[in-house]
Order: sequence, then structure tokens, then C-alpha cells
Amino acid sequence: QEVLGEDKLMAILKERELKIYWGTATTGKPHVAYFVPMSKIADFLKAGCEVTILFADLHAYLDNMKAPWELLELRTRYYEHVIKAMLESIGVPLEKLKFVRGTDYQLSKEYTLDVYRLSSVVTQHDAKKAGAEVVKQVEHPLLSGLLYPGLQALDEEYLKVDAQFGGVDQRKIFTFAEKYLPSLGYAKRVHLMNPMVPGLTGSKMSSSEEDSKIDLLDRKEDVKKKLKKAFCEPGNVENNGVLSFIKHVLFPLKSEFVVLREEKWGGNKTYTAYEALEKDFAEQVVHPGDLKNSVEVALNKLLDPIREKFNNPELKKLSSAAYPNPSKAKPGEKGTKNSEPEEVIPSRLDIRVGKVISVEKHPDADSLYVEKIDVGEAEPRTVVSGLVQFVPKEQLQDRLVVLLCNLKPQKMRGVESQGMVLCASSVGEPRQVEPLDPPGGCCAGERVYVEGYEGGEPDEELKPKKKVFEKLQADFRVSEDCVAQWKQRNFLTKLGRVSCKSLKGGTIS
Repeated sequence: QEVLGEDKLMAILKERELKIYWGTATTGKPHVAYFVPMSKIADFLKAGCEVTILFADLHAYLDNMKAPWELLELRTRYYEHVIKAMLESIGVPLEKLKFVRGTDYQLSKEYTLDVYRLSSVVTQHDAKKAGAEVVKQVEHPLLSGLLYPGLQALDEEYLKVDAQFGGVDQRKIFTFAEKYLPSLGYAKRVHLMNPMVPGLTGSKMSSSEEDSKIDLLDRKEDVKKKLKKAFCEPGNVENNGVLSFIKHVLFPLKSEFVVLREEKWGGNKTYTAYEALEKDFAEQVVHPGDLKNSVEVALNKLLDPIREKFNNPELKKLSSAAYPNPSKAKPGEKGTKNSEPEEVIPSRLDIRVGKVISVEKHPDADSLYVEKIDVGEAEPRTVVSGLVQFVPKEQLQDRLVVLLCNLKPQKMRGVESQGMVLCASSVGEPRQVEPLDPPGGCCAGERVYVEGYEGGEPDEELKPKKKVFEKLQADFRVSEDCVAQWKQRNFLTKLGRVSCKSLKGGTIS
């Protein structure tokens, strides 16, 4: 998408082949968006470049401890196996690649001294700004996150490369490296950036947001389910993760894409240029359902060899050890039949931004509305809400709301409700109710999470007997500045805080 230092790049190529590195912090499991840099690494090798892949294990620990120290070695081994399997899946010869672990050289005396030298010239402001798009941002950041950009800059010198390749989200770290490496007497490097693929919910595909990504080891039924829920509005080509995956992964690898559809809808159609497919989708010649089905088939062809490689006992054991399931505790610990239930935390709730498409009075209940709400799935959900006496119908129509999506569907006066609109309520009398407001600009289906609980997969369905929602909801409150909170931690989307209009200090239900 972008190159910094193109003149220097051209000058090097007149004399010899380029030495380049791509690094990945060994945190959450790699997902399908990793095929974007992998396909470009294939291009670099075809062009004769010397390519190094860095498994940045120390970076993973520094980034707000996304990878605990005791899991670092296991996760690095997992990354090494899975990245190699990805490269083999797209036909990249591994013998032309050099694989390096960060801790192989980042704990040396020379490197450590350079970290201190760098810290003596870098301002806190520049370090924080450099990591803003990459390092996890929290209210009280750890010092480790400020060190992260400096280590990434020093990697360029210690790996003896001419250029670093990474996502465009790394741009601030790249410009930081260009500014500060010369202050230690080291050369300024070239930087090349690939675009970021939007996630299935419309924002960046992220390891920490389960619904936004397809894991490389997801089963075929999981791929189907996630694609079915993916944001893919008819005619909308903006923030469309399904289209973007075709553009940045499937087209570069295959130079074509086949839309599979029944004969009555025109039969299969092969596109040899992405622009033609995007135009047909924008003009609604291609239906979202057909697009998703076609991506599912193409994606499974890429994932099958990776799944097969990890279908041996040793790698299965490595995968479960590197990413232990917190709900599957050992005997005698939480999570077993004879002890306390598993931890009740906010990430177990599937809360999403929804857009109200229609509002009607319930045919058999004067106090209830029946709403159709788009939450980024193939079909809108039917939701029954007791809001008639609190919110006029016209104020609900076409507005964004916050919807709890994994409650067990239940019939309310004969109409099945497939979710709950979360609202702020006043404490005193007369009772006032206001639906929670996501930040402006959010997409239907975007995940809503509680600050500090961004990771973790929501329960498929909350079991009524376990009362997970009820236990969490007891600590839902509206702050004095009208922000929705759980135990004083904000409800957030990628675009900011969830709030209400005026009910300070209220409850949320």
C-alpha cells in the first residue's frame, strides 16, 4: 500500500538483491488476514529478495503481557509451525527463508545496551505515539508498551536488513525507526506496508476480537458460521471484510475469483479483475450470500493443508498448551462438576451494535414493541422490547442500539425474541428509560466489549440456569458522565465509549 524510502530501495537494487524482514509478535493465534503478508512474502522471494521472518516473542510479552512469560516458548513454537504451514499452503519454498526468534539476540549485552541508549534519546511522547496503532492502549499503560517501538527499530540493525515489511498499521513505528536509528549511528531503513484487511465485523481483523476473524484452524462449520454472520451489506463495498479478503488474498494468489451460484441466478461467473467484481457487487449484480459461499469454498482450500498438518497428536497438544482454554480447568479447580462454575466475566457476553430496521407494536401486548434489528448477520433479528411507554416509535426507527445477542431465544406473548436491547434506567421515580448509544459511525454487527476484556470468545448461548448475564448485570451502571460501565470499566467499541443521553448514575438492563 505504501513505501517509505523508494529512492534508497532503487539504489540498492542496482547493486544487489534486497534484504528484508517481516516480524510477528507471538500473541493471539494467527488468522486468515495473515495470508496478506504471506502472499507478499511469496512475491519478495520470486523477486530474489533475501527474506527473514522474525518471531517477536519478547515483543509479545511487552505488549501489555498479551503472551504470559510461561507461555512464550509454546506460542513461539505454535507460530513457527502455523506460519510455515501457511507458506506451504500457498506454495512458498521454505528453504529460501530464514527464521529467527527475538530472544535469540534481544537478550544479548549489545542489544540491551542499545535499548538503554535509545531510551536516553527517545521522548515518552514519541514512544507512545509510535505504538498507538499496534500496542494495546489502556487507561494506565505499562512502561513495557513504551519500549516496544524501540525494540522494533533496533531489530532492523540487528537483523542486518535493508528494509522492514509490515502492515500499514505499523507506519508510526516505521517513521519512529527512521527518526531514531541514525541517532545511534545506524542507517535508516526502507519500509514497505501492506493494507489491513477489515475484519468480518467491519473493523480491523484482530486476534483479540473473536467475531472479527477466522482462525487458521477453524473447522469448516466454524468458517461457515462466521462468514454467515459477517458484515456484508448488499451494494456496500466500504469496510467489507469479505470483499477485502478476495481483493488482498484470493486474487493475488489465484489471479481470478469464481462466484458460485445457481443457474437460475445466472450460474457461476469467473472474474479475472477485482474491480469488475467490486462493480458488480456495488450494483447488486452479485448477492452477499453468493459472495460468502464462494469465499467459504476458496478459503477452505487454503486452510485444508494447514488443518491437516495440525491434525497430528503432537501439534494438537502444542496448540492446546499454547492457548489453554480457561473454562476447561483441571480437576479440583474452577470449571469442574464438583466445584464452583467457570469465571463469570464480561467477554462471555455477545454484545453487538445493532441498527433498528423496523418497529411495530406487539399484536397481543400494548407495552411491547417488536423490532427487526440488523446485527451484521444474513438476516435481521426479531427482538421484543418493553419500551412502548418510554421511547416513542419514531425515536427507535433507524437508530443504532446495543444488543445482547447470546441469550436463549424466548417467546414473549407469542413472538420469539432473539436478543435484548440494553437500556439505561433511572434509579428513582418516575422511571425513565433510554436505549444505550454506540459511538457514531459504528457498523451493525460491531462487537461491544468491556474495557480490559477485549479478548475471549462469547458463550455460544448463555444457559439460563447459570445466570451469567444476571450476575454481570448486577454491576452494570451509568457513570456521572453518562458512560455505560461494568465495575467502573467502560463499555467500548473500536470507535469509543458506549453511553446514554442523560441518566447519570442509572442502572443498565
